[in-house]
Amino acid sequence: MNARIKELVDQISSLEKNLKEEIDKEESKLDYKIKEGKIWFDKETIARQKEAFTGLFKYLKESPLLYILTAPIIYVVIVPAIFLDLFVTVYQHINFRVYKIPIIKRSDYIVFDRHYLAYLNMIEKINCLYCSYFNGLAAYVTEVAAATEQFWCPIKHAKKVAYRHTRYDRFIPYGDSAYHQKLAKLRKELQQK
Repeated sequence: MNARIKELVDQISSLEKNLKEEIDKEESKLDYKIKEGKIWFDKETIARQKEAFTGLFKYLKESPLLYILTAPIIYVVIVPAIFLDLFVTVYQHINFRVYKIPIIKRSDYIVFDRHYLAYLNMIEKINCLYCSYFNGLAAYVTEVAAATEQFWCPIKHAKKVAYRHTRYDRFIPYGDSAYHQKLAKLRKELQQK
């Protein structure tokens, strides 16, 4: 990677860190605390949340029929998702130990905390659990795949890709014949994290 590109990647990383800090500051103004892994609200916040609660009957009555009819199609995807989750977890626990790549913590990606919100009814909470699981799983699988790609084939594509994972910018440019010399450096960088 040339010096200018590395400088820009470093600037982007710095900006992402600053953005995260600002978002964290903004979110710290909200009326909840996290203690021992559990979310705690003050009494006023709980009261406001309960006022915004929509009961199951009203929720179902106001939902378009097609939303209700398509729900099983959404939820059936949980079956292959569970298999994917299991396979990717076993995959990395075996292979990453062999390659000396740090294990990616599944719990950093799959987070369940929306069920503490008093303004959600049971259906909304189940929907949130599903979305938290599925999107967290997608991010977890992407990170495991990205680490694998960095170890085995850290070459950028010639064609532009719609999504670039967190490691992609460090990859070796397409057509760079110094690939084998640079591969060792990228592997070592991955193993030291």
